[in-house]
Amino acid sequence: MTDKFDVIVVGAGPAGIAAAHTAAKAGLKVIMFERGDHPGAKNVMGGVIYRQPTEEIIPEFWKKGAPLERHLVEQRAWIMDKDSVVSIGYKSSLYGEEPYNNFTVLRARFDRWFAKQAVEAGALLITETVVEEFLYEGNKIVGVKTGRDEGEVRANVVILAEGANSLLAQKSGMQRHIPTDQLAVAVKEIIALPKGTIEDRFNVEGDQGVTIECYGESTLGMMGTGFIYTNKDTLSIGVGAIMDQMLKKKIAPYELLEHFKNLPQVKRLIHGGEIKEYLGHLIPEGGYKAIPKLYRDGLMIAGDAAMMVNGIHREGSNLAMISGKIAAETAIRAKERDDFTSNTLAFYKQELERSFVLKDLQKYQHVGTFMESNPHFFTLYPHLANYAAHELLKVDSVPKRDKQKKILHKVRQERSLWKISKDLFRAWRVMG
Repeated sequence: MTDKFDVIVVGAGPAGIAAAHTAAKAGLKVIMFERGDHPGAKNVMGGVIYRQPTEEIIPEFWKKGAPLERHLVEQRAWIMDKDSVVSIGYKSSLYGEEPYNNFTVLRARFDRWFAKQAVEAGALLITETVVEEFLYEGNKIVGVKTGRDEGEVRANVVILAEGANSLLAQKSGMQRHIPTDQLAVAVKEIIALPKGTIEDRFNVEGDQGVTIECYGESTLGMMGTGFIYTNKDTLSIGVGAIMDQMLKKKIAPYELLEHFKNLPQVKRLIHGGEIKEYLGHLIPEGGYKAIPKLYRDGLMIAGDAAMMVNGIHREGSNLAMISGKIAAETAIRAKERDDFTSNTLAFYKQELERSFVLKDLQKYQHVGTFMESNPHFFTLYPHLANYAAHELLKVDSVPKRDKQKKILHKVRQERSLWKISKDLFRAWRVMG
């Protein structure tokens, strides 16, 4: 391929497609490489996209044929013990009205549609192609080398959006090898159930949907979450935990998923379902401190490849899309100035710092380290929360004052009130 492009995008996930669409729509000559046989073929996430950031790329996308599953009206959090849950949730009829808040999607369908919008805007999509190396002139990246015959492609700037644990980011010298305590392994299944069954079990109607995020026993006390998301006629159910902890426990991802599925509260929701797909992927969990250098002469890194995942709020696709969009806007600016060096590409990081992307990641930069060093937040506290709820709600003619004393005695046996106070204060500080 002898043509020179303005922008090469590596990876056709949310970050890459957002970058390709934005740049192509502005008139830049864009080529996007995807290693799968189509966008979405190898892309995996829990299955939620957010309306506002997606609309920044495709206005009113939900009216333009986007393959959406359900718009979410309820979000629940389950604090799990082996036989019970303490459930916290929020349900709003306002989320059931346009322009909506977020949607469940199946990536194989949504990414294909999203990439089609970039192609219609003028981007060239090349699938089944692995980008193996960068091309250099001195210290400046001037293109990529693919695994195809005569596979060198040149461009003014490359936007790298190939996902977590990016080998190209490491080859560029901008990302070090990522340790296992900064990566989560997530696996999920797509389970088919009749549409009416899903609506009955989750108390919704029409295209309304529910998400459930699960903590504690869902991951056998490891730092991570389980999740259940409603689609039209399937459920996305999965679990993710820090890789380092899974290796130490010597538990395989599929074993953790089976454990989660067989918890009684979960088992009832998926009963009678048929497994349609099994998928797995890595999630960057290093947070703000693990973000690599984001730009150099001729290169910018976006999305998961740049460790842009907000694990506290389970957000990733929105950070990916906005970072891809900002990278493309930086490329447009560089084209106008005819300067693709770090002098102009520094605008990318500056804009990310002005956006919610780096502001949120910076806000929670100490949470991961805190939670990893305080595992009782995923073991002891879920157990105590369920024990307290069980005792308080059990009607057995025991005076409530005696119940409260019993609960307090149990708590003190497990962890002193002083340590609990310290835990809560430190958690408030790292979350604030």
